[in-house]
Amino acid sequence: MNTKTRSNFNIMRRLSGLVKPLALYMMLAVSLGILGFLCAIFITVLGGSALLNSMGLASGTGITVLSMKAAFLAAGVCAVLRGFLRYGEQACNHYIAFKLLALIRDKVFQALRRLCPAKLEGRDKGDLISVITSDIELLEVFYAHTISPVLIAFFTSLIMVLFIGSYHPLLGLIAAAAYVVIGIAVPLLVSKASKNTGMALRSQAGALSAYMLDSLRGLREIMQYNLGNERLRGLDERTDALSGYEARQKHHAGINMAGTNTLILLFDLLMLAAAALLYRRQAVGFDGVLIPFIAMMSSFGPVSALAGLGSTLQNTFAAGSRVLDILDETPAAPDIVGQKEIAFTKAAVKNVTFSYGQESSIPVLSDISLDIPQGRVIGISGPSGCGKSTLLKLLMRFWPLQKGRLEISDTDINRINTGNLRNMQSFVTQETHLFHDSILNNIRIAKPDASREEVATACRKASLHSFIMGLPKGYDTPVGELGETLSGGERQRIGLARAFLHDAPFILLDEPTSNLDSLNEAVILKSLHEERSGKTVVLVSHRTSTMKIADEVYRVSRQELGNSLK
Repeated sequence: MNTKTRSNFNIMRRLSGLVKPLALYMMLAVSLGILGFLCAIFITVLGGSALLNSMGLASGTGITVLSMKAAFLAAGVCAVLRGFLRYGEQACNHYIAFKLLALIRDKVFQALRRLCPAKLEGRDKGDLISVITSDIELLEVFYAHTISPVLIAFFTSLIMVLFIGSYHPLLGLIAAAAYVVIGIAVPLLVSKASKNTGMALRSQAGALSAYMLDSLRGLREIMQYNLGNERLRGLDERTDALSGYEARQKHHAGINMAGTNTLILLFDLLMLAAAALLYRRQAVGFDGVLIPFIAMMSSFGPVSALAGLGSTLQNTFAAGSRVLDILDETPAAPDIVGQKEIAFTKAAVKNVTFSYGQESSIPVLSDISLDIPQGRVIGISGPSGCGKSTLLKLLMRFWPLQKGRLEISDTDINRINTGNLRNMQSFVTQETHLFHDSILNNIRIAKPDASREEVATACRKASLHSFIMGLPKGYDTPVGELGETLSGGERQRIGLARAFLHDAPFILLDEPTSNLDSLNEAVILKSLHEERSGKTVVLVSHRTSTMKIADEVYRVSRQELGNSLK
């Protein structure tokens, strides 16, 4: 899967576009945030007004027109409202964030469904898990603590510039310069300084997850060959690398915080100096010194929150870029919709040539042709690596065909709706994947609304029912992660039971008896023979005994530049 180079602005634009369905909540969050910060700011401003009144220095204009009693009362109201407004703002922001994270997860899983299996084969599953878990979770920072804070900071700062500038334009300009430097310049500079750290951190986190998952899956082999210390060294190396990137990011964050606080102090002193100079020149009264200075000191909350995002957002943007990589990836075999539904009558392979990805110079299949009449069992045998399994995957349209034509019912499979195609087919692979669930639910994925009796009937056909009934919980017995509590043969028979339950007219079997002993193979083949009525079967196997139920057997032979069917 390719990683695209995106600017932070482009990532922010793409992620912000997802907020549209929740625009009203965003407007409410921004409004509550602005009012909340103004209440917090004016608590101290009103305190300054009360102080001026108590000293008899109030000018009787602006906010100082309030009496000391009225100023203290207003400050108390602001203090109470601040709590409610802040709660409302955070509630709206987090509602938006978690709703959007659910939406993004849905989009990502839809994208993964479109990309499977061609674009996901060979992809590190641990890294993929890191993207769909921790990377998506990191977007909560963007939605809950970035979009509305930016808008809140802009409008709050604008109001404060007008308020401070009402005492003198120069003071308003100083306030505007302070807000621009703290809220825009500092985040941009810090973001630029830590630009590559965020992506490196997320990539390293994905690599660590992939290594850890690989180690857990291969735990038996690690113990058997005494590789524990070697794997631990690899884990330590990756952990140290990740810690290095995290330390670098924390270093940037520390410099950011120190620099921001220093700049805030300098701008406060500049405001005080400018106001004092204007007072000496009698351009403002004493209230024009105290109130703008207090207002300035109290109003950096919104913009300092933005300044703190300079380093943390790099991590978020890196996570967003990795998520967008999945959403933007073009499927190798896109789903087809809008075509006329068809029924299965026969299938055909016509002059098919195919190779995988970068191995385009080495065809896996070369000029293959094969007729698959309705109601027949067609066997395909041959040595490993000659393309038998690949042919079945092409019939399932898992990969796009490069040359030739595949037909079902005299219709090119590229003109058959994907849902229609899947309903006509049952595909049993060499390795049956089992979910961490009960045996019943693992078989029922072939037909979600199937009754227990239907599942039991399918299991009888797969020579599995007696084994299941001998388990402590029968069909409700959990299979463990990846079906680790079952043998290879038992997992394979569950795959066959799924095919029987799906009851499709076109059955593709890839080495369906490779993990079975002779007795169980005979039972399975007997079931296939008895259930073949109305079914068309393509049976891939290297076992001569398995091919005995086939009406016709074709042998795939490896040649210098491809294969041929004989």
